[in-house]
Amino acid sequence: MQTSLFTYRDIWKISYPIIIGLVAQNIMLVIDTAFLGRVSEVTLGAAAIGGVFYLCLVMLGTGFAVGAQIMIGRRNGEMRLSEIGSIFDHAQLVLAIVAIMLWFILHYLAPAFLQHFISSEAILHESLAFISYRKYGLLFGFLVLGFNGLYIGNTQTKVLSLSTFVMATINIVLDYVLIFGHYGFPEMGIAGAALATNIAEFFTFIFYISWVFLRKDHLRFRLFHLRKINRELLDSLLSLSVPVMFQYFFSFSAWFIFFLIIEQIGETALAASNITRSIYMVLMIPVWGLSASVNTLVSNTIGRGRQDLVVPLILRVLVIGVAINLLLIQIIIFFPHPIIRFYTDSPQLIEATLPLLRVISMAMIAFSVGMILFNGLSGTGKTMLALKIEILCIIFYLLTTLILAVGFNAPANVVWMVEVVYFSVMGLFAFIALKRGNWKELQL
Repeated sequence: MQTSLFTYRDIWKISYPIIIGLVAQNIMLVIDTAFLGRVSEVTLGAAAIGGVFYLCLVMLGTGFAVGAQIMIGRRNGEMRLSEIGSIFDHAQLVLAIVAIMLWFILHYLAPAFLQHFISSEAILHESLAFISYRKYGLLFGFLVLGFNGLYIGNTQTKVLSLSTFVMATINIVLDYVLIFGHYGFPEMGIAGAALATNIAEFFTFIFYISWVFLRKDHLRFRLFHLRKINRELLDSLLSLSVPVMFQYFFSFSAWFIFFLIIEQIGETALAASNITRSIYMVLMIPVWGLSASVNTLVSNTIGRGRQDLVVPLILRVLVIGVAINLLLIQIIIFFPHPIIRFYTDSPQLIEATLPLLRVISMAMIAFSVGMILFNGLSGTGKTMLALKIEILCIIFYLLTTLILAVGFNAPANVVWMVEVVYFSVMGLFAFIALKRGNWKELQL
């Protein structure tokens, strides 16, 4: 690509494989939710609590991988390709260590922690059953995140579509077999969903290793050459990535606490919120893909010495994101019943979910603006500033949720309105930080 501003075509060329990969990944999550919704309402609610709790910890790995992706993007823009391997090797080492640490946290601390916060014994039991199996997927799941960061950072994103297709296909087949106990396998319920995902992540890791050697990327980027720790590189990687780790962790922790608060309203409200979460995350896919792209495009652009093109680039990505979401929300406005019936046949649950879908149709626009601006800021390398913005927004988010749900006993659809405010405030702060321009001389 040229050193001029990335065109809409360039942006889409890099983004669409990420989006396709996310589509496959979220189809996997949707089918998970649909299968579990046919087990019981309690299992569906437990999937929300256990799943989001697990995601909070996984976000530490995701955040670190994004930090490595930003640094890889900078080296790719500078055409210093031989240094990418060292960044990747150090990142994979850290990700493996973090995964092992989180296994111990899930094994020894999670039961007591969840018992303290979950009021329903049935939901607690199912949530712990999910985590007891899911924790064994941490290591290979984190290493897969490292490969994702490598290929997004160097803009070779097509492989993400293939890797996620492998993961989703294996996961969906095993979900059907293990959740319901088909073909002679035991009926495992929510534990089967966790085990299916673990196996799928392992085979995705095998796919990536095979891809690297078949394409000879291990030679091009000098991968797997870590013989001793480069302390200077590790320090730079940690200073860039650790704020992103905690930004992602706090973001999903806020969502976990949000679901704990919703659980206080009742099991039906929690189950309806889990259906809404699943639909919401599917609708988020294009903007998630664009956010990952804007991260690496900004970093590549700065690596080429074109800081003056960063803000116009982010605004181009923003136009694409808002346009796509304006189209997507028409689906939930005009076809809400067929969408909800995919998850449940319960008339009570369908009626409880309908008003939540109306709320997320508004939240989607705020999300597209907030996330793209925020990830554009992170792509400049100002990850500590992004973390501070995230913390301020989350404090406001949780206080508002608590006041509405507990203080005013507001229904779930009113509580869900905090999503609109959260992303709007995040986008505003990120835009102000970008316009100030004190990121332009930052060296990574």
